[in-house]
Amino acid sequence: MELSGARVLVAGATGVLGGAITDELADRGARVALAGRDLSRLAHAAREYPGAPVVRFDAYAPESCAGAVRDASTALGGLDAVVIVFGTVAFGAADEVGDEVAEHLMAVNHLAPAAFFRAALGILQPGSAIAAVTGLVAERPRPRMADYSASKAALSAWLDAVRREARSAGVGVLEIRPGHLDTGFALRPVAGTAPPLPKGGAARRVATAVVDALEADAEFLRWGPDGTPAVERRAR
Repeated sequence: MELSGARVLVAGATGVLGGAITDELADRGARVALAGRDLSRLAHAAREYPGAPVVRFDAYAPESCAGAVRDASTALGGLDAVVIVFGTVAFGAADEVGDEVAEHLMAVNHLAPAAFFRAALGILQPGSAIAAVTGLVAERPRPRMADYSASKAALSAWLDAVRREARSAGVGVLEIRPGHLDTGFALRPVAGTAPPLPKGGAARRVATAVVDALEADAEFLRWGPDGTPAVERRAR
């Protein structure tokens, strides 16, 4: 994908990783639209990108996710990519995490991104892409993170199936699987307390790898044990 002039919606642009990805996209000439839940944080982020459209969504309301895609497309005159960089986490043994928390995790981490992408797939043209952060837990579920791991694994499975559907339309699907990042995400759980975690990776380095992967039309981005990003142009 040629990023200079590309119209990209970043959902979760007010977060640490979302902000870093937005910066990297803008630095390479993309026209960004910022999507988030908190209007004050969106307004603050928008000051960094004069003229960038701002759209609000509630991850617990799928119709607002689809509406954010439509609003961003209207504001930019179309979309070339949609990047999902939001989510939520909870900690605790499986018998401690209540059904309401489990439902919340699935709604925010799987159903909301799917709602964004369903709306996007209806308007994206050949050469466009959708991308989402799942994480290492999608393939290596962790104890005391069962429901969080399951929600990310659900999104990963969904992306894998949609990737095969979208290839015939010329739309790329990129899954991003970083390990633990130093963004403060684990310090804001909806339930429980984070277990001891290793030192997190730097958001800016991950953002650079993500945007490189978009430019390379990659389908999968993972990190090796030494922290080096590995791009697969065609997912296995």
